[in-house]
Amino acid sequence: MKLSAKMWVVLLDGAKGLVLANEGTALEPSLKVVRVREIGDNPPTHEQGRDKPSRVFDSSGARRSATEGTDLHQRAEDRFVAEFMGELAADATTGRFEKVVLAAPPVALGTARQHIVPDLQRRIVKEIAGDYVKMPVEQITKAITAALED
Repeated sequence: MKLSAKMWVVLLDGAKGLVLANEGTALEPSLKVVRVREIGDNPPTHEQGRDKPSRVFDSSGARRSATEGTDLHQRAEDRFVAEFMGELAADATTGRFEKVVLAAPPVALGTARQHIVPDLQRRIVKEIAGDYVKMPVEQITKAITAALED
């Protein structure tokens, strides 16, 4: 498969989303930035939440056990991915693109899949499990082109 003209490439992780459009041809792709979104300030959970885990009493006896707290950092990343996928779904509904390649690390890709609406699903031609969002655009072009040839 080739990166055809006008095809979008969406790169996403829990903190940054990047939409690129191929303004070149299938033989000579040239990706240009359409949109960049970042999560903003998302400190680690231990800086956001409670300082001690909650405790529960054992049903038989006087022992207490700690419970695992909510991962507030991951929750914020999941919310960011959901909002970004909502924007992408709106772009699909309005016809801003015909085909899209979605690339994200496995955890973010799993979260993104939960928020794919049918109109967007029809337009996704390839999902790539990889973290390309921090690369320069030239390297992204090479990496995505290579991944599409696999």
